[in-house]
Amino acid sequence: MRLELGFIPIHDVQFADTSRVEDGVLYVNAEDIKALVLKDEHISSVEVELARPGESVRITPVKDVVEPRVKVDGPGGMFPGTVSRVKTVGQGRTHVLKGAAVVTTGKIVGFQEGIIDMSGAGAQYTPFSKTQNVVLILRPQDGLSAHEHEVAVRLAGLKAAMYLGELARELVPETIETYETLPLLEGLKQHGDLPRVGYVQMLQSQGLLHDTYVYGVDAKKILPTILYPTEVMDGAIISGNCVSACDKNPTYVHQNNPIVHELYARHGKDFNFCAMIITNENVYLADKVRSSDWTAKLCEFLGLEGVIVSEEGFGNPDTDLMMNSRKISEKGIKAVLLTDEYAGRDGSSQSLADAHVSADAVVSAGNANQVITLPGMDRVIGSEAYVGIIAGGWDKNKMEDGTIMVEIQAITGATSEVGFGYLSAR
Repeated sequence: MRLELGFIPIHDVQFADTSRVEDGVLYVNAEDIKALVLKDEHISSVEVELARPGESVRITPVKDVVEPRVKVDGPGGMFPGTVSRVKTVGQGRTHVLKGAAVVTTGKIVGFQEGIIDMSGAGAQYTPFSKTQNVVLILRPQDGLSAHEHEVAVRLAGLKAAMYLGELARELVPETIETYETLPLLEGLKQHGDLPRVGYVQMLQSQGLLHDTYVYGVDAKKILPTILYPTEVMDGAIISGNCVSACDKNPTYVHQNNPIVHELYARHGKDFNFCAMIITNENVYLADKVRSSDWTAKLCEFLGLEGVIVSEEGFGNPDTDLMMNSRKISEKGIKAVLLTDEYAGRDGSSQSLADAHVSADAVVSAGNANQVITLPGMDRVIGSEAYVGIIAGGWDKNKMEDGTIMVEIQAITGATSEVGFGYLSAR
């Protein structure tokens, strides 16, 4: 598959009577977005706010972040199987409002939502302090179940991102990047002299609001399968997670997975990037055995010589990570693992809930238990009422002077296990 991404840089966001993009500025008609979102009978009210890099603004509790994009050529539309019809995507051309994002917040869905600070100490831990954010403050109808609430909030963010993405349909991109993965046999002929490398992406799918969707299907219901990497860029995977904010992959991260981009950058030079495999992280042992067996089998079937395996979440999924590591290694395939750590606030505790001798090449995205003090902000979008409840917070962690103490676990994207963040190790 061959996909062209056309980038339209966005340097500022402003309210206006007409939504449009001019000279790098995204102008937003808030009333249009409200009308669109309120078509869902599960939403009782919505407010639209703007948050720009460097402002004294805190967004919390954060549910999801989505990048506005539009499919301008090729089959399917954005977020197929969810808000557009089911059709295989990943080819043609997609235009991107690069630098813009839709963020959803409001009444808390689960206890593991996040914080985005646009300035101050917390801003250096989240990539979304650098984006021009259109924030939806959503209130669901009373009486909804937690799952109905989550669906309503998720769809609102996706629809708003599609609305804004549509503004880029007729624009001329400043730059165009092309990504292509040939069918396996053709790809092997083209770069048959290079090591065959693949990427195994583990998707959060533990249930109880720990969900990810592939073409609209809950990932815990899938068997490990092969995707063209360009399908992921085109919105085939979306987040439905209410897991710890630091290491969950918002939809924006799936759209911009840096592992995929880096593998493409080195494809045909250092190795042959042959395939991408997605697998899940279920709770029961039988499901873990089944999925890890299939993942290793697919790696062997494709003739891979090396794979990168990225985790999403921590604790229970650490077992899936180690089972994948062991079984892939037993096939004679080298594996590099990407994860983060929950090593205690002093860093001296066991980093992962599971381990195996095969995990001898591991990249850490940081210690989520690290404590940070966040300064008070002039404006809060959403509510700070939950900062002591969300994962990484604790009772009475907000001081009289307005500062908040949290583990970086509470900051959206702080320890991204696909490397979509700023922490590094040496």
